[in-house]
Amino acid sequence: MGHPVDVKIDLDRDVFLRTLVRELATSLESVIGLQEASGYISLVGQAVGTQIDEMYLEALGTDHLSRQQVAEALVDLKRRIKGDFYVIEQDDTKIVLGNRACPFAEKVLGRESMCMMTSNVFGTIAARNLGYASVELQETIARGDAGCRVVVHLVPGPVGGREYFADAELPLAGPDTGTVPA
Repeated sequence: MGHPVDVKIDLDRDVFLRTLVRELATSLESVIGLQEASGYISLVGQAVGTQIDEMYLEALGTDHLSRQQVAEALVDLKRRIKGDFYVIEQDDTKIVLGNRACPFAEKVLGRESMCMMTSNVFGTIAARNLGYASVELQETIARGDAGCRVVVHLVPGPVGGREYFADAELPLAGPDTGTVPA
């Protein structure tokens, strides 16, 4: 039997893996509901966020990232996986990010639980380095918005979003200086 040499189909590793994640999210959402599916995906996002944070810490030769470095890392990691995130604004209380292209591309449409990967990766990296984060997904491509608007709050308060806290064994960076408190 011969191989179909010149068959024109949109299938490569990237498309396959994005489709796989979408179908996993679809199955979870249909069996246990959106909120519970988001919770399961959050566990994966937290583990991935921890691994990615370790990569940046090692590459930069430091035990923590400053707020500026956290913002740069969030944009950089999404760029590496074909997202198009950018910083809209940042200060000692928040990092506001926009996005023009989801790493999951069209596979994210209608699958809001997949946004928990972004929330948890961002929240985990910010909290591990700055002590605390609350990630608010104000706009998402998954919900049909033209782009994403993600606010990473760096201080606790009456804001929406999912909260993340630093691991007890990690040194904390101060939100304003990027230094380890005395």
